Amino acid sequence: MPHPDGRPAVIGHRGAAAVARENTLEALEAGIAAGAELVEFDLDDGLVLGHPGVERPDPPPTLEDALAYIASTPAGAHVDLKFEGAEAEVAAALRRHGLAERSLVSSASAASLRRLAGEAPELGRALGYPQDRHGVSRFAWPKPVVAASIRAVGPVLRLRLPPLLRSARADILSLHQSLVTSALVRDLHRRDATVIAWTVNDPDQVRRLTALQVDGIVTDDPGMVMRVLATLTMP
Repeated sequence: MPHPDGRPAVIGHRGAAAVARENTLEALEAGIAAGAELVEFDLDDGLVLGHPGVERPDPPPTLEDALAYIASTPAGAHVDLKFEGAEAEVAAALRRHGLAERSLVSSASAASLRRLAGEAPELGRALGYPQDRHGVSRFAWPKPVVAASIRAVGPVLRLRLPPLLRSARADILSLHQSLVTSALVRDLHRRDATVIAWTVNDPDQVRRLTALQVDGIVTDDPGMVMRVLATLTMP
């Protein structure tokens, strides 16, 4: 992340939520089949896949189920921790499946990421911002709302986010797509931080974020993102 040709890595959101039921093995398989380099899944209390408050299969897939499948593929895992206290277990599971060197773990909790840094310093650690408690990533925001958000908070985020990353001992910022600006990406790259944008399901946003030189794009539809990237000349 990013690729030698300059294109962002493609990360399947909850596997490939536009193609199969999210946070299932079928969705992970669909994301990898579409070309995603990493497949993201939510990890809830009990080490099972699922976003808190969202209906899931009975029984839901477990962390072991997901990692065993991903380990059999060329892809990596993006584990999004939705609760605190399982950092050591997650790190041990990634190592056990041989995935530690090609995976990352994200959380909105700086304390959780600090514990993870102590348990597994070799793992990529991503700070999620803002915290997506209510599933806002599911919705397509109108362009005027996006533009207003950027104007209102962009300068503040350039001051706020680097200290947050340091506090969390994180080397990756996982940022809602509406908040990504060229100035913020430049600032973070100068600090050797990686920027991934979520959740990107619109071709125009894929083009915009690629031009801003984000390092990764999280999407419900990895196939769409791969097709758009194939048409672009990299910056």
